[in-house]
Amino acid sequence: MDTETAYNQALDYLYSFVDYSLKHASELAKADFNLERMRALMALLGNPQNAYPIIHVAGTKGKGSTSALIASALTAAGYRSGLYTSPHLQDYVERIQINGLPISHHELVELVEQVKPAVAKIPLLTTFEITTAIGCLCFAQKNVAAAVIEVGLGGRLDATNVVTPRVAVITSLSYDHMAVLGNTLAAIAAEKAGIIKEGKPVISSPQKEEALQVLERVAKERHASLTLVGRDVTYTPLSRSLEGQTFQLSNLSTCALKIPLLGAYQVENASTAYAALKVSGLNVSDEAIQKGFGEVQWPCRFEIVRREPPVILDSAHNIDSAEKLRQALEDYFPGRPVILIFGASEDKDVPGMFTAWKPRLNSILATQADHPRALKPEQLVETANRLGVRAEAVKPVEAALARALELSKKDGSIVLTAGSMFVTAEVRTAWQECVGKLEG
Repeated sequence: MDTETAYNQALDYLYSFVDYSLKHASELAKADFNLERMRALMALLGNPQNAYPIIHVAGTKGKGSTSALIASALTAAGYRSGLYTSPHLQDYVERIQINGLPISHHELVELVEQVKPAVAKIPLLTTFEITTAIGCLCFAQKNVAAAVIEVGLGGRLDATNVVTPRVAVITSLSYDHMAVLGNTLAAIAAEKAGIIKEGKPVISSPQKEEALQVLERVAKERHASLTLVGRDVTYTPLSRSLEGQTFQLSNLSTCALKIPLLGAYQVENASTAYAALKVSGLNVSDEAIQKGFGEVQWPCRFEIVRREPPVILDSAHNIDSAEKLRQALEDYFPGRPVILIFGASEDKDVPGMFTAWKPRLNSILATQADHPRALKPEQLVETANRLGVRAEAVKPVEAALARALELSKKDGSIVLTAGSMFVTAEVRTAWQECVGKLEG
């Protein structure tokens, strides 16, 4: 059997289990999340997650960027580093990376075959649980010297919470997945704080007071020292351009850093990543951090794939990230009108996001990713029109991109995609194919 056929069969196997990322919010709320299945699976596999030091990262927003920054710095410091994240953008193997590169299709096929006997012994496992086990097993077999593991959803009952990390990291907390995590910031913070382990240090990004009180209480109960970015570690932005941004860190140490990731919130994420590295007990110098941060790649987070007229790929999908995206637009492209390619899942606050972006919007092209939870474009158009924003429905996603580029050509408007990671991933693929055709 050729590799690609075997790879697709491996994916079919993984998706044959319950995949809550594809479930409607009502089903997600009824989900039986617990760690017993996961502990049993890891035990059958020899508990590979105990073979290397881990930095565990939870949060509502910024956890992917923070994880990528930490892993890049570890690689620059000479560690063979693992990075486990979710969801993927364009290819499932993106979820499991070593030294910044996804594992191969062939490697995933082999890993799936290895875990099948153990999986068969444990009822009710989910796609994410099995994939998490595969990631941990891969890192052990590839002899990583350290791994960064990003939480999938929440923290307390997330499949990744079978690890005992060197340090727990909690990035910016805001409202998302309320059907599962709760309707208050305190409830959400309590779920995220579930990754805090007895006596293990905690790093937190700046938080609203309601969330911070919960993190401080849980850290105290578990005798875990809490370092808060913005209070215990401070940062000062120095410069920004489309090439990246520089900032100065103080308190924990005095260090100037440059990152290619754009948006003021990425300085916060980088400061959090720096603090996590410094308290992890791993040997990572400031020079290695500077190198690693400078080389980090994390697509679809205010990713400018064309300068003029600008084409920007982003994945903002709640009110907090929508407001941060609007601020990034003001910082880098003040006053310039935007054509927004937008799709979203049913549980997202679409009116809130549209309201946040309304001052900058020329029009919205409502579209739909190939995803069971995606809202119909016609519903999005109705919401936009009700808020006084011009909108039209365009399917599929490739057609929405073509329409946006056509409109942008006329008046130089920014083409921006946001709302759903799945839509942005499809736009990215369509853009790469479009550029490929132009270059070909």
